[in-house]
Amino acid sequence: MSERRRLLNLGYRMLGSVQDAEDVVQETYARWYALSEAEQRAIDVPMAWLTRVASRICLDQLGSARARRERYTGEWLPEPVRHGAAWTSTGGAGADDPVDRITLDESVSMGMLVLLDAMTPAERVAFVLHDVFGMPFTEIAETVGRTPAACRQLASSARRRLAHRPSGGGTAAEHGRVVSAFRAACETGDLDTLVALLDPAVASRSDGGGKVRTALRPVVGRDKVARFLLGLLRREPGVELVEDDVNGLPGVAVRMGGTTLAVVAVEVRDGLITELWMVVNPDKLRAWNGNGGLGIA
Repeated sequence: MSERRRLLNLGYRMLGSVQDAEDVVQETYARWYALSEAEQRAIDVPMAWLTRVASRICLDQLGSARARRERYTGEWLPEPVRHGAAWTSTGGAGADDPVDRITLDESVSMGMLVLLDAMTPAERVAFVLHDVFGMPFTEIAETVGRTPAACRQLASSARRRLAHRPSGGGTAAEHGRVVSAFRAACETGDLDTLVALLDPAVASRSDGGGKVRTALRPVVGRDKVARFLLGLLRREPGVELVEDDVNGLPGVAVRMGGTTLAVVAVEVRDGLITELWMVVNPDKLRAWNGNGGLGIA
């Protein structure tokens, strides 16, 4: 079971979903234990075998996910993860076991996951396996079913997509200061301050999954986004805004009576918020409400 952490990390980066990553790990181990003892002993490097199988499962899921997204109500966003929540096989919040955690790095930031989701399944798998997990293209070729040269091209294509993403250009501390000011402006209803914190071309995207009423399309422009956010908060006067870790960066959790109703992740560039992602789909907030989930280490 020492390989499980790597597989959880792999599944989340591939799929952007806690539940799907968990399912990938379970299916991978089911296939391992379906082998005979002789077949298991014949595998020289079990970790390589498990990684290859998990990656193939992810590749299959990414292909079918595109069809599911066409039926999804509104925007689909990756499932946010937080620091401190541990996953257990029983589905509940458990011991703080580092084996059950997602490793914190740039590849799990909300902005990066959104960009990964825009790639083709083969590009995403090749990029994650090579650039994040350091696998050689000869091994990736066995997973993707293409030549090593073709896999190298897939990873290069993925990098070109990412190259269009402007650098945040600031430190984590600066990001945190902007988020603190953002939270305070939302909490006090200070429209002018909130507008001043937003980039003129800021875009806000919300994921309600058809289960919570929210904007079905991106809200673009600092004035529109500011009024949209304050309008939401006016409809829920009893909510509490709490600064929290969201995929390894400062973000905001919207809570009421101890229940997390929404998680907000932002991207900051040159001291202004350029992207805002708000997850309100309750199915994606189970780990935030004590119902298990993957954490960040």
